[in-house]
Amino acid sequence: MSALSVSATFAAAEFQTPSIEYSKLMPMLIVFGVALVGVLIEAFMGRTGRHQVQLILSIAGLVAAFVSVTMLAGDNQIAAVGAVAVDGPALFLQGTILLLAIPGVLTMAERSLDRGGVFTSAGSSTPGSEHERVLTATGVTQTEVFPLTMFAVGGMLLFPAANDLLTMFVALEVLSLPLYLLCGLARRRRLLSQEASLKYFLLGAFSSAFFLYGIALLYGYSGTVRLSGIAEAVSSNSGSDTLLMTGTALLAVGLLFKVGAAPFHSWTPDVYQGAPTPITGFMAACTKVAAFGALLRVLYVGLGGLAWQWEPVMWGVAILTMVVGSVVALTQTDVKRMLAYSSIAHAGFILTGLVATDTVDPDTGAVLGVSSVLFYLLAYGFITIGAFAVVTLVRDAGGEATHLSQWAGLARRSPLVAAVFTLFLAAFAGIPLTSGFTGKFAVFSAAIAGDAAPLVVIGVVMSAVAAFFYFRVVVLMFFNAPAPDGPAVAVPSPLTTVAITLSVAVTVLLGVWPTQVLDLADRASQFVR
Repeated sequence: MSALSVSATFAAAEFQTPSIEYSKLMPMLIVFGVALVGVLIEAFMGRTGRHQVQLILSIAGLVAAFVSVTMLAGDNQIAAVGAVAVDGPALFLQGTILLLAIPGVLTMAERSLDRGGVFTSAGSSTPGSEHERVLTATGVTQTEVFPLTMFAVGGMLLFPAANDLLTMFVALEVLSLPLYLLCGLARRRRLLSQEASLKYFLLGAFSSAFFLYGIALLYGYSGTVRLSGIAEAVSSNSGSDTLLMTGTALLAVGLLFKVGAAPFHSWTPDVYQGAPTPITGFMAACTKVAAFGALLRVLYVGLGGLAWQWEPVMWGVAILTMVVGSVVALTQTDVKRMLAYSSIAHAGFILTGLVATDTVDPDTGAVLGVSSVLFYLLAYGFITIGAFAVVTLVRDAGGEATHLSQWAGLARRSPLVAAVFTLFLAAFAGIPLTSGFTGKFAVFSAAIAGDAAPLVVIGVVMSAVAAFFYFRVVVLMFFNAPAPDGPAVAVPSPLTTVAITLSVAVTVLLGVWPTQVLDLADRASQFVR
């Protein structure tokens, strides 16, 4: 075909300019815009005052994005040519991510605990080199973490709202790549931090490959990557069952890796232990919210007609995850690794609520499986941010003191810090009058309504097992004598103080008076299809 005929063909074709509803995408646009401005600040602004400017810009961007989410409340439509869903679950999860990111960024900005901050002066420097020693002595602060964090937050906002699998994959990579870098930027224990970063990157790359291969197979089955199109193909049973089942399994592997569910959890303890603790808290809270949001959308919107196939698998994954997280946590001697296995156990508890697929409250019309998971993610996120913020305060000459033996007698050195950490551990355990109890009650109630009572029995038993290792730490802090050379409790700046105070307030409020948030989760439980 000649060039002239090709031109004539294109001229004859009718092209339609895609209609992009930018107002509906405003939360993501604000966050990505702030991230790009942060990159420009890194390139053109001197070091003097850069840390303060980046912090103020990041917090202002997160607040503005949250305000834009509240302005979209009640919307229920597909935007960006079918690529992004603006509905109750997406907006609830986006608001949750933004609220959790605010204390997360505050803890990252803390500089009074370590001179220069918790992050290395230069991520490119060789650990132990003369270059690194010189930079450390001058107290140079790494401020690239702020735009990197904002890019990760932007990806997290898109992940649970993606209405087609390719958009979801792009969001997965946008949220993951900055986290791979952030995990390797610890100022102290550089080699452990870089090992965590490498493990997370390699295993994350494998999980992304599974996810992408699953997308290809589902496209081969349905002829589309849009979730609504896949749902139509499943309901009409118009394709190869082999492609459908294999694609669903591979897609689930990629998503279950991100939520830290067994048997795809092996990266979690090593990465949580090696990463800078503020990054660990941010990642443990926000990434889990985004990943569970994407998992909910895929299973409920795209593969809802296949629930009779994937529900038994999710039963097995939930049971294995609860057992592995709760039992292996009993053997841990490091606080961060213990909290990592706690995170795995909580992924299992959340999966317990997720299996209540078509159970609808007859009074409110809420989808119980979705609403209970939404509430649990909000409650768990603030508990996690607060717990890891407290971990940053217990220190010795080498930095953070994370071995459990170093926490002995902590209540005698700082009763307030010990009491706050006890509150977070009680919430993790699901003790009444904490948000953790309300969240577990919600997911277990949804599972019972969805005829998953055996799963609830296992969940209650594993909650009792988990309570043992949580309160082992409480006994250690309050009833053991401190070592003569035990660690000190550092006095944080107002940044970390605000983050911990906010986490404590939400943990207590959602335990004592959760009605308003539960009602909000009920109203936000309907997916647009």
